[in-house]
Amino acid sequence: MKIAKKTMILAVLVITISAGSLYLFSKNDIKISSPSGEIILNVVEKDNKLFFNATFNNEKIIDNSSLGFVFSNNDSLIHFKILEFEKNSYDATWKPAWGQFSEIRNNYNELIIKAEDLINNRILNIYFRVYDDGFAFRYEFPDNSKPIIIMEELTEFCFTYDNKSWWIEADYGSLEKLYNVTNISNALNVATPFTMKTAEGNYISILEAEIDNYSSMTLRESDKKRYCFNVSLVPWADGSAVKTEGAFTSPWRCVQVSKNAGGLITSSLVLNLNEPAKDADYSWIKPITYVGIWWEMHLGISEWAMIDNRHGATTENTKKYIDFAANNGIQGVLIEGWNTGWEKWGAEGAYDFTTPYPDFDIKAIVEYAKERNIEIIGHHETGGDIISFEKNLEKAFQFYKDLGINYVKTGYAGGIIPRGEHHHGQYMVNHYNKVMRTAMKYQIMLNVHEPVIPSGLSRTYPNLMTFEGVRGGEWNAWSEGNPPSHTCILPFTRGLAGPMDYTPGIFNIKQDNFEHKRIKRDWQPYTTTESRSTISNQIALMVILYSPWQMAADLIENYENHPAFRLISGMPATWDETIVIEAEIGRYIVMARRSGEKWYVAGITDELERDIKLNFDFLNSSKHFTFLLCKDTEDSHYKNNPESYLIKQQQISSTQHMQIRMAAGGGFIMIIE
Repeated sequence: MKIAKKTMILAVLVITISAGSLYLFSKNDIKISSPSGEIILNVVEKDNKLFFNATFNNEKIIDNSSLGFVFSNNDSLIHFKILEFEKNSYDATWKPAWGQFSEIRNNYNELIIKAEDLINNRILNIYFRVYDDGFAFRYEFPDNSKPIIIMEELTEFCFTYDNKSWWIEADYGSLEKLYNVTNISNALNVATPFTMKTAEGNYISILEAEIDNYSSMTLRESDKKRYCFNVSLVPWADGSAVKTEGAFTSPWRCVQVSKNAGGLITSSLVLNLNEPAKDADYSWIKPITYVGIWWEMHLGISEWAMIDNRHGATTENTKKYIDFAANNGIQGVLIEGWNTGWEKWGAEGAYDFTTPYPDFDIKAIVEYAKERNIEIIGHHETGGDIISFEKNLEKAFQFYKDLGINYVKTGYAGGIIPRGEHHHGQYMVNHYNKVMRTAMKYQIMLNVHEPVIPSGLSRTYPNLMTFEGVRGGEWNAWSEGNPPSHTCILPFTRGLAGPMDYTPGIFNIKQDNFEHKRIKRDWQPYTTTESRSTISNQIALMVILYSPWQMAADLIENYENHPAFRLISGMPATWDETIVIEAEIGRYIVMARRSGEKWYVAGITDELERDIKLNFDFLNSSKHFTFLLCKDTEDSHYKNNPESYLIKQQQISSTQHMQIRMAAGGGFIMIIE
């Protein structure tokens, strides 16, 4: 029953095809389990329709949920007959170029179903992969000679209970929102990842992997009584969802599971579902910690455009940032607003991607940075003008490459041009992936703002390193801000899809050190703003919220000679090992990450103060270790006393434990070596 052949080069490979002794066979009821046996996935053919359901940890987590499509011209693909199926097992270990782990195990059992469309005699293959940390499935049209326009995907997720959930509303344009905490019966139109806790205390998150030449998915409530959600694809301007020709595959529809909240964070399911990288040598791809000319514009101290003598990206200002980075263990400097066009925000063809403002000498800056061993991070804001950016894409990347700039941040703030297209539809998916592949050709690393939801493509294209797509730290500069609970939710929701460029590390919490220089803009309705956390919390976020580009976002003037900055200096942006010690979604997280022989242990909490009993058994050694700790003081509080902290250094062994108090909105960070 061979359906498809794949060639893979991996460290370890085990394949079992149609192993009848391991599986239960039935034409109308096909079961496959995870390697541990804790997940059981069941595919059912009933009344010429296909359904799936799933059990995890002896709990039925998903009831019968339908599969299928609606095409254009009243063509539906919902009546099936299973012709044959194949089962494989796979076990391999691979090494990512960067990430939360230096090695990742890819171990799953696979079911491939070959089904016939009973109306039009078409063949549809459906791939199911079941891991110990979740399962996923995707559709494949193997032999399609005609163009296909998908109007709807009829994939359904029907949950057994009215689970507690954490979610944001889908609007096709932005993921920058605060999270709702409700039962799933009160979640009507949901962006993924959609995370929930079941009646028996298990955790589930619905998300997707490998979005390529397809629209991204949202979830729309379809049956409140059965707790059912249909996949709702972000449409084109003409109302269709996906346009394709020839053979094609959908993204993976993923169901991530765990017995505890921390297991969601340490899952590599999304990465494992993507293809391995093509090249053998990615030594040019290097994670980075950085500072930059960025926060001052959000505060209203300077401007992106060269107006009113308030331009931020000047040669003089940039050299100050380079000097600070070189003197303080920081690898890179971001420069926003260096190129002309910002004064024409929103106009078609506004930006010139290769012409600097007159007060910025980009060649001199790159040369100066090289002398000080600092990487320059270039910036391409598009204002959503995709037509202009694609027209200049090769020229812009060649310009950076010729200068020796290997890191580029892109931005898509504003409505998309051509008008009517959405940030998260197929048009933009194809654009983002075109930029990713073009950047790979020029060996340029990317940080994408206003992106489509990440889907693990960074395994295949390791230059696609980090993303915004989150209500990040800049919201604290010009809105009501993010509550402390927000960052206690993000690792279990948006963070499951991929890295987040949240931009933490603010030390001037009240944002009042340069109040006299701030100017309120029309899009900044709040006159009083602050970062609602303590300093210890802000440093801890650099460990908790993973990104291989990790920004210390505050003004360098607020870091100069600050004793707490020693906790940031030299901080890694990639890790060999990650452990979630203790966590409760929306309440608190305590995490340990290892880089070489050094451990970074960090914790954050919500609006309530919390005492944590920290054990050190993860050190796996009877030796004594020296640690440096930055924590809240007895009177720290994110509202009343946010900049109070205590630093101490002493020794600890793996057999000891320590009581640490986290203030309201507070946290701690400990470096152990």
